[in-house]
Amino acid sequence: MAKRATVPAKARQRAAGLRGSSNSSCDVVASAAPHTIRVRVALALRKRGGRKLILTPARTPAWSSPQQIRIDNTLVKAIARAHRWKRMMESGEYASVAELAAAEKINQSYLCRLLRLTLLAPDIVETILNGQQGIAPQLHEFMKPFPLQWDRQKKTLMTGAY
Repeated sequence: MAKRATVPAKARQRAAGLRGSSNSSCDVVASAAPHTIRVRVALALRKRGGRKLILTPARTPAWSSPQQIRIDNTLVKAIARAHRWKRMMESGEYASVAELAAAEKINQSYLCRLLRLTLLAPDIVETILNGQQGIAPQLHEFMKPFPLQWDRQKKTLMTGAY
């Protein structure tokens, strides 16, 4: 792949100095045109699982993309619902969990298990909302009983010891 770019004279001089480089995977050539250089990088594109993967030649460091943010929408919605239901209960709109479950047309035990998410440590909730939890438990693991102490929650939930 070749791409043309306008470069200043100092950059052309640096490129001319790189021409003698022994790195065979990257070739910088000063063009005859006054303000352009060509950079040729040997690489291969392969499709793996529907994604395009860049393969670098041997003896060159591989470039890795920054960590992708993966927001677990199911978990985010569950946390939001739990906090909404907690506000409804605290405001006096509903007197009991049974009454709230009937109004929301959901199972009472499911509502109680989701309400437990309001007890999560703020830093764990922030990590989940930002999509930075890496390989974290899914919603069904968060619905199991977990410690109330925030430091123990982090050890238990975010390290996979659940």
